[in-house]
Order: sequence, then C-alpha cells, then structure tokens
Amino acid sequence: MKRLFINMLVFLLLFLQTGALVAQQRFPKPEFENGHTQPPTLTPEPRLLFLEYLDVFVLVTALLVTSWFVLKKRSRKGVFWTSLFSLAYFGFYREGCVCSVGSIQNITLALFEPGYKIPLTAIAFFLIPLIFALFTGRTFCAGVCPLGAIQDLVIFKPTPLKPWINKMLGLVPYLYLGLGILYAATATDFIICRYDPFVGFFRLDATFMMFSIGVIFLLAGVFIARPYCRFFCPYGVLLNWMSRFSKNHLTITPSNCIQCRLCEDSCPFDAIEKPVTVKIRENRDKAVRRMILTFVFIPLLVLIGAWAGSRFHENLSMVNPTVRLANHIFENKENISAETEVEITAFKSSGKTTEMLYQEAAALVNRFYWGSMILGAFLGLVIGLTLLGLSRFYHRTDFVPNKGTCLSCARCVDYCPVDREVVPSND
Repeated sequence: MKRLFINMLVFLLLFLQTGALVAQQRFPKPEFENGHTQPPTLTPEPRLLFLEYLDVFVLVTALLVTSWFVLKKRSRKGVFWTSLFSLAYFGFYREGCVCSVGSIQNITLALFEPGYKIPLTAIAFFLIPLIFALFTGRTFCAGVCPLGAIQDLVIFKPTPLKPWINKMLGLVPYLYLGLGILYAATATDFIICRYDPFVGFFRLDATFMMFSIGVIFLLAGVFIARPYCRFFCPYGVLLNWMSRFSKNHLTITPSNCIQCRLCEDSCPFDAIEKPVTVKIRENRDKAVRRMILTFVFIPLLVLIGAWAGSRFHENLSMVNPTVRLANHIFENKENISAETEVEITAFKSSGKTTEMLYQEAAALVNRFYWGSMILGAFLGLVIGLTLLGLSRFYHRTDFVPNKGTCLSCARCVDYCPVDREVVPSND
C-alpha cells in the first residue's frame, strides 16, 4: 500500500511538470538584460495659471452681465441665457470646480491649518460673489451659479410653501454651513463638495447614491423651485446676509407700484413680500414684556444649543478617519469591514505607535468638543433670531422682494405692467 502511494505521488508530480511544459505562457517573462528602463511616474500638471485667472475673469464678467440684465435692462431672458452659459462653463466644462459654494471649506481650512496653501482662485471665488451681493443682491444665484442654473431648467409647476415651512426648512442651510466649517476646520473632510448633488452630473462619474440624490433634487425642483439653493446651500446663507445690505437690489417695478397684484404669484421662491398696512396698536406693557422675554429667551437658546452641541461632539468626531481608526483599534473588534481592515494594516506598517495614534485622536476629539459647542450656540442664536423676526411687525405699502431670500432671477419684472407702460384704470 505504501509503495502504491509512492508510485501515485511520483506519477502526479511528473504529470504536473509535463503540464507546465506544454502550457501556454499567458504573459511574457520579465527581461532584465535588454536595456529597458522603467518610465518615471508622471504627476498630472497643475492647471495653467493663465487658465486659473481666466476662470476669475469669466466669474467677474458673468456677474457684471447678470447684474446689468437685472438692474438696468430688467430682462429675465438675458439672465436666463447667462445662466445657461454659466452652466456650460462652470458646470460641464470646469466640472463644478472651482466653486464658490465649496470655497467655504478652503477658506476655513486655511484659517485653521497654517500648512495649507489656499489657491488664490478659491479666495477670489469666495469673496467676489459676496462683494457683488453687497451692492447688487444675489445676482450670483440668478445667472452665475451652475447649481442653481441646472435646477432652473426643471421649474415647471412651482408650488408656494407656507411661510412657516419656509422658515423651518430655511434653518437647514445654517446647520449644513456649520457642519461644513467644523469638518473643514478639523481637516476631516470637505462634506459640501463630497455631497454636492450635481457635481456627479457635471463630471459624468456620479456614484449611484449621488446620482439618485441629484435626481431626487431635480424631481423635487419641478414642484419646489430650487430646493438645494433655498434649503441646503451653505453659501446661500452668506449671500443672504450680504444681500440684505445691498443698495442696488432688484425691484419688481421701476416706478411706483400700482397694486395690480400680477407679481404676487410670479416668484417661485416665495421671496416677494406682500403689502401689510393694517396695524393694531399693541398694549405698551405687553410689548415691553415681550421684549424682555425675547432678550432672555435668545441667550437661553444659545446656552441650550452650546450644551447640546457639546453632547454630540463624540458622534460628530467619528467622521474623522484618525478618530475612527483609533476607536477601531481600541475596541479591537473581530468583525470589521474590509475597508477598516485595510486602514488598520496601513497604520501598523506606518511605524506609528498606538499611543501616538491615541494622542492625535484625543486632540481631534477635543477640537470637536469646542467646535460642536460653538456650532450648537450658533444654531441656537439663529433659531432665536428667527423667532424674533416672526414676532416683529413690518409695515409695507407695496409688493417688494425680500432682499435676503430673493435670488434676483428677474421673473417678477416680466409680470409688472409698469415696464410695458400700461396706465392703471381709475375703476
């Protein structure tokens, strides 16, 4: 039996050797004596400086043209065609980058990380639209931002939302802005760029999840005009603040309002303020009590927000890869994902000790603690000021655009008969 087994083993070895000899070689054997040298690894060249300045030039030109169409020509058609150009250039040609919306993160990272060298174009794209908003309103949103332009194409049946819904959803961009700044300040991630719903369309390489999110936004935009711009865009928060002080803002009529009410339903963004002329005189003691409660209530909301933010700092810090890796190694779980296993293997081969990793993670968690506290306080302040604004009485005699939320799209000017020199009737 033993001899039979030895004979079979010898036969198997001979068979395998013969198979190896007759097998066809799939790849040629490497040769080291023919003088061939390995080509150097090529790093993609950075974008030419001239082309970077060209982007800034196009940005300024598009803002000037849009502002001219809005304030001087009062032409919705001109704004629309400018937005299509911006969609083609800043969207599909420049593939959504450079981007004023995402530049918030570049600015933040440069402020908190001295070693980060911020591109001049990022600074320009961050500041220039804000400067224009200070003087001409949100003309950047009207005809320059590709994210707004792609949503403008699907506004077919805009449905007005209740004022309280607009106020509630209007708080979301403040949260998104705060999270974007927090994660950029801790060098964790650029979440505004990562979760941009339309950049995948511009680059034609969207993941299924991001493609689905973009489609959802566009489908929702059929009925709720520009949902991302109004209820998510973090840069829109800054434009809202600056536009409130704009001296040359879009007006519905170039002259006196004739109260024809034709513009009342023209704005798909619910940004037109209706006349409010009736005011019931409030009891003085009641007004004083409300003011005192307001001044007490807002600081209380700030303190509650700061406390709530500090309580969530560990959860927020888990997005940071260093903190997440330290947590995985500390817990030493057996069932981990393949991605986590690769991260742990890479760390072990880096030469760092676990103590160094824990110290780095602890420093980051501490930064998240203070950052989350500030974020919570900021949100508490925003909620308090929003409630204060709802309790105030605004006296208006004409239909006027809300300087903060108006996107300067010039749709309302097409509905105003004053431009067409229609004389109001005395009936």
